[in-house]
Amino acid sequence: MAPGSEQIFDSLGHFGRFQACVYFASVFQAMSCGIHYLASVFMAVTPNFVCGIPGNVSSVLFYNSSKASLEDIWTMWTSTENYIVAQLENGEIWELNQCSKSKREVSFDLAYEYKGNKSIFSCSDGFLYDDTKWKSTVVTQWDLVCDREWLAKLIQPTFMLGVLIGAVIFGDIADRLGRQRVMWFTSAGQFVFGITVAFTFDYYSFVIVRFLLAMVSSGYLVVAFVYVTEFVGIKARTWASMHVHAFFALGIMVVALVGFLVRTWWVYQIFLSIATLPFVLCCWMLPETPLWLLSEKRYEDAQKVINIMARWNKVSTSCKVSELCSVQQDDPGTDRTSGNGASTTKKHNILDLFCNWYIARRTITIWLVWFTGSLGYYVFSLSSVNLGGNEYLNLFLIGAVELPCYIIACIGMDKLGRRNTLIPFLILSALICVLIMFIPQDFNVLIILANMAGKFSIGVAFGLIYLYTAELYPTIVRSLAVGSGSMMCRVGSVVAPFCVYLRSVWIFLPLLLVGIMALLSGILTLMLPETLGKPLTNTLEEATEMGRKKENCSGKTPPADSGAALEKIEMFGQETVSTEK
Repeated sequence: MAPGSEQIFDSLGHFGRFQACVYFASVFQAMSCGIHYLASVFMAVTPNFVCGIPGNVSSVLFYNSSKASLEDIWTMWTSTENYIVAQLENGEIWELNQCSKSKREVSFDLAYEYKGNKSIFSCSDGFLYDDTKWKSTVVTQWDLVCDREWLAKLIQPTFMLGVLIGAVIFGDIADRLGRQRVMWFTSAGQFVFGITVAFTFDYYSFVIVRFLLAMVSSGYLVVAFVYVTEFVGIKARTWASMHVHAFFALGIMVVALVGFLVRTWWVYQIFLSIATLPFVLCCWMLPETPLWLLSEKRYEDAQKVINIMARWNKVSTSCKVSELCSVQQDDPGTDRTSGNGASTTKKHNILDLFCNWYIARRTITIWLVWFTGSLGYYVFSLSSVNLGGNEYLNLFLIGAVELPCYIIACIGMDKLGRRNTLIPFLILSALICVLIMFIPQDFNVLIILANMAGKFSIGVAFGLIYLYTAELYPTIVRSLAVGSGSMMCRVGSVVAPFCVYLRSVWIFLPLLLVGIMALLSGILTLMLPETLGKPLTNTLEEATEMGRKKENCSGKTPPADSGAALEKIEMFGQETVSTEK
C-alpha cells in the first residue's frame, strides 16, 4: 500500500464507525466458509451397517441376545467384525456381515454359532443401516460402503481441491473486476450451490456441486480478507485481519449445533446454507474499496467512497483524491520507469525463492510450516468427531478453542516476536500429539482436552505464519513468497482428509504424522531470523544478509515496526494471496 493511500486512514480514522460496519458485515459471511469446509464431518458419516436380506425378518440374534428387529441390535454393536443372525418368515436363516451375507444350508435351529455349510452372497439387496443417530447421510443415500467406500473418502479431498482452485481463480478476478463484485458473486454462489447440494440426485452430481461450492467459498474467504484489510488502517490492521479467522471458527461451531439438531443430511445442508442468507440480500450495498478504485484510476468513484467514510466517521474535513495522487507521484518508490518511459522492473519467478542457500533454506522451512499448519488444523478438526463421547460437543469445542488462540497469536507477535512465538507453539503441538498417544482410550475427557490444546497450539502457529512470511522476504518477491506458501497450505488441506483415514491402520497414525511434521518445522524455524522491530528488506541481497546475521534473542526486542504491516499490504489483491484456510 502506497504511503499516499495510507493517508486516507490518517484523515478518516483507522477503524471508525464506517470500517466497523463494513468489517463485521463482510466477516459475518466468512462463517459460511467455516460451515461448508467442515459440513462433511456429519453429512458423510458412515453408520453401522450390514447386508440387506431378501425377505421379512421374524427374529434376530446377536450373540446370546434375541431381538424382534434389527433396530434393537445396533445398541449392542461394537465392532465391524460382528455379524447378525436373522431368521426370515419362510424359515431361512442368514448371517449378515458388513460386506457379505451367507445362507445356512441347515435352518432348523436358530443359534449364533454354526459349523455347517453356508452359501455366501454379495450384498445385492442393498444394506441395512443404523439410523439411531442419523436418519440419513450421503453414505446411506448412495450406499458408499464396501467396494464403494473409496467414493465416500473422496468427498472431503475433492472439496479441498476446489478450495485450492477457487482461491487462485477468484483472487485474480478480484484484481481485474474489483473486490465488491466478486464478494457478491461468491456469497450468492455459496447460497445457491449450498442449496443445490441438498437436491443432487446422485453421488457424482453431489461431488461436482460441492466442488463448485468449495470454489466460491474459498473465493469469498480470499477476497473478503483483502476487502476488509483495504478498509482498515495500519493501527488496527493486524488484529482485524487475524480475526477474520475467528468467524471461520464460529462457522465450525454452527456446524456442530445444526448437526446436533438436524439428523437428515439434505435438511442439515439446507439449514447450513440459509444461515448466512441475510448477507446475500444486503452485500450488494457494500462499496468498492477506495484503494482498488485508485489503482484503476477511477478517481471520482474513489472520492465518493471516501466522502461516505468521512460522513459515517463524523470527520469534518474529507481526504481529497487529488492530494493522494500528488503524494504517490512524489513518492520516489513509485518511480519504476526509465527515462524513455520503459519499465525497468524485473519480473521474478519461483526460482528467485531459491536464489542462494540462505533464501532456499528459508523457503523450504516456510513452506513446511504452511503445510504443517494446514495439515494439523484439519486433522484436529476432522478427527474431533471420532474422539468418543458426544461428537457434536467435541466439534463445537474444537471450533471454540480457536477464538482465544488468535488473541494469543497477536499478543505474542507484538511482545515476543514472530519466530519466538512460532517455535514454542509448533513444538508444543508436537508434544501434545505424543501425549495423546499415552492417554488411555477410556479417558474421553482427557483426550478431548488434549486435542483442544493441540488445536489451540497449531492454531497460534497457523495464524501468525502469514505476517511472518511477508516480513522474511524482500519487496520484490514478497507476493510470490506468500502466494507460494498459501498454495502449500492448501496442499496440506487436501492431504489432511487422507491422513485422518489412516486411523483405520493405526488410531494414532494421523497424530504421529502431525507431531513429526510440527517438530521438524519447529526445529527448522530455529534457523530463521526474527523480524520483529526490523525494517523490511527490499532486495534479495538484504534478505540474505538478514539470514547471515546471528540473532540475539536474549536482548530486549524493540517495539514492532508498523511499516512491516504497512508493506505487507502490497501483497493483497494478488491471486495467490489469501487467508490460510
